Amino acid sequence: MLYFRGCTAREKQTDIAKATERLLEIAGVDFHTLDDEKCCGSVLLRTGFTDEAAEQIKKNTEILKDEKIITSCAGCYKTLKDDYEGLDVIHISQLLDELIKEGKLKLSKSDLEVTYHDSCHLGRHSNVFDEPRNVIRSVANLVEMENNHENSLCCGAGGGVKSAYPEIAGQMAQSRIAQAKETGCDTLVTPCPFCKLNLENDDMEVLDLTEFLVKYGDVDEGK
Repeated sequence: MLYFRGCTAREKQTDIAKATERLLEIAGVDFHTLDDEKCCGSVLLRTGFTDEAAEQIKKNTEILKDEKIITSCAGCYKTLKDDYEGLDVIHISQLLDELIKEGKLKLSKSDLEVTYHDSCHLGRHSNVFDEPRNVIRSVANLVEMENNHENSLCCGAGGGVKSAYPEIAGQMAQSRIAQAKETGCDTLVTPCPFCKLNLENDDMEVLDLTEFLVKYGDVDEGK
């Protein structure tokens, strides 16, 4: 398998890539990464640079076409699955769900209560709702926010908003964090590095799904 880290996990949220690789290694997954990994083109597509995106997709397809691909980023997952042709791609939440069910990842569950943020690209756009929740419930008790599943609020980062309109992105993040705090939980889990980047704040712990498992799952490394 090829672990496609994505720009955010590769360059800004590197602990996510480290946590993902650690979990894959513990589960015995045979994977590799690309030393010269390039952007999938998601940001170009969402901000209207369609010609540049098409060129990026063409270049990447030659490298990725024969790979079984794992992604950290929900945006990378949607782009590689829907905007490329013929790629075999799975989001890390889907793979983790499989590995846990197969007994390849052994975790310990506690009474910890956490809440979960559905990324737009993974949730509404790709209809992946159950797998990340299954993973969370293998470790902790899940307390849903008022807006969840297909009615989840956007974190505010996508579509170029964080780059072009940082104040709006910040306001949207504050709204989502307010909902998370209403659950009474101290930890918010998200399946997308870009969402995590925008939702990080001083009042609540925000973790990627992989970071959450490494920190709270008491992962059995005896395999």
